[in-house]
Amino acid sequence: MISEHIKYFKQIIGEQFCYEDTDTLENYSYDHTENLKYLPSVVLKPASSQEISKIVQYCNHHNLSIVPRSAGTGQMGGALPINKAVILSLERLNNIISIDTLNFQATVEAGVINLDLQKALEPYGLFYGPDPSSWGSSFIGGNIATNAGGLKAVKYGVTSASVLNLEVVLPNGEIIWTGANTLKNSTGYNLTQLFIGSEGTLGIVTKAVVKILSKPKTDITLLIPFHSLDDCAKAVADVFKAGLQPCSIELMERNALEQVKIFLKDNSIPLQNNVEAHLLICYDGTTQEELMPLIEKTITAIEQYSTEEIYFADNETDKNRLWEMRRKAAEIVKLNGFTIEEDTVVPRSEMPKLIKFVRELAKEYNTQVVCYGHAGDGNLHIRFNHPEFKNSYQNPLINDMLTKLFQYIYSLGGTISGEHGIGLIQQSFLPIVFSKSNLDIQKKIKEALDPKNIMNPGKVIDY
Repeated sequence: MISEHIKYFKQIIGEQFCYEDTDTLENYSYDHTENLKYLPSVVLKPASSQEISKIVQYCNHHNLSIVPRSAGTGQMGGALPINKAVILSLERLNNIISIDTLNFQATVEAGVINLDLQKALEPYGLFYGPDPSSWGSSFIGGNIATNAGGLKAVKYGVTSASVLNLEVVLPNGEIIWTGANTLKNSTGYNLTQLFIGSEGTLGIVTKAVVKILSKPKTDITLLIPFHSLDDCAKAVADVFKAGLQPCSIELMERNALEQVKIFLKDNSIPLQNNVEAHLLICYDGTTQEELMPLIEKTITAIEQYSTEEIYFADNETDKNRLWEMRRKAAEIVKLNGFTIEEDTVVPRSEMPKLIKFVRELAKEYNTQVVCYGHAGDGNLHIRFNHPEFKNSYQNPLINDMLTKLFQYIYSLGGTISGEHGIGLIQQSFLPIVFSKSNLDIQKKIKEALDPKNIMNPGKVIDY
């Protein structure tokens, strides 16, 4: 990058927060997406909305591409600085500005880690609904950018259900608030929801007002081993047909759980030879006595299926062990070569069909596959381990396989991303799920807000 630009950035944020060294550029050249790397031209770490505004205004004037970056835990290439873009890291915007216990709201900066917000709410007996698997490292801003879900989304909703208002720096450098700090708002277009899930392509979220909730006083977790993966998927619908409302219902097939157990060196959870998959179900409430009838109804709902002994976790040690296994699944199977992950979502009653199709597809393309995910809302994460190709991006054979997968998902009434977003590597598949008219509308929105296409260009919707 030319020295004139660097000099300006240093004046705005300080020399120590403007990075051009090789190690830093390398560290910000990738996120959790496959095995892709793109070196940025510079890494900037501003500390306020006002500093970001000045940087964005300057970049807009000089046609410099910007990639807003949260914690870099994304899996669709949304934080990859293609075309030597400027990385604008939000990690210094990490303040919890206020916790309003009267109105059950919190105002946070975009760089606050999800788990840090949860810990700050604990003394008040409160919690924040969205809890993605990466909650120990992912930022609230990144969760908003991709509309992240999480393990409790089936009861408490994805990120969009918890956001009331956003402070956003627009591509021209202007700062706006998108809505109001009220539970109801029918005033004009819903700009708050427009920016949620836009992956930094329309502006940079710098602050958020989010809804918070009273924390349940107790919970209990069940691990149910099924002899059949198909039965495991079918049982999900039966749980809901029984009138039950778990806060979490997760699916892990045998391969995923085996890899996690080995990696964590944890043999406390038995894994019988005839088990193909597990459901991990959690109920929360006020008392254990209140939860026991729900456990009994769950057992009745699944009694038609062939299962092994159900494992009950009613103490913190056992519960933490089970949920650590689930949260670590993506990281561990990727380390074992399953680098290509698809974030598919279908109506949950169609999940058995999807799993069967995935297994047949993997066999056709000579690739290993492992499935896990948020069974309660039909959001199945599918990871492939091809013996030769480790990336899907711009790979004709893998893209052919994924095209068949996404076309089938669409035929089931589903779509190609439930919570990870589109980013770079899913962009070419959008015509499978959107009509030309739909895509044209989205392109016009992008062009209206970012006519010079400086904000995360090449991601989601491009022109």
